[in-house]
Amino acid sequence: MRVEVDLDLCQGHAMCELEAPDIFRVPKRGQVEIADGEIPDDMRADVERAVQYCPTAALRLVNQRSAQTTEGD
Repeated sequence: MRVEVDLDLCQGHAMCELEAPDIFRVPKRGQVEIADGEIPDDMRADVERAVQYCPTAALRLVNQRSAQTTEGD
């Protein structure tokens, strides 16, 4: 599983960074930067919360095995 971001929607609120700081980084006055690669299993719950709490729904989870996506609310 990995995370994708729609940079047209991201406004840099950094809620994702608060939930999963090892995966997300939001520079001051910037947009989210996401660590490359698969999300470790032990961080999956944190990343799912980050996607859920994104105020602009800019993040989504992508299951690479089946190409299914899960968008934030």
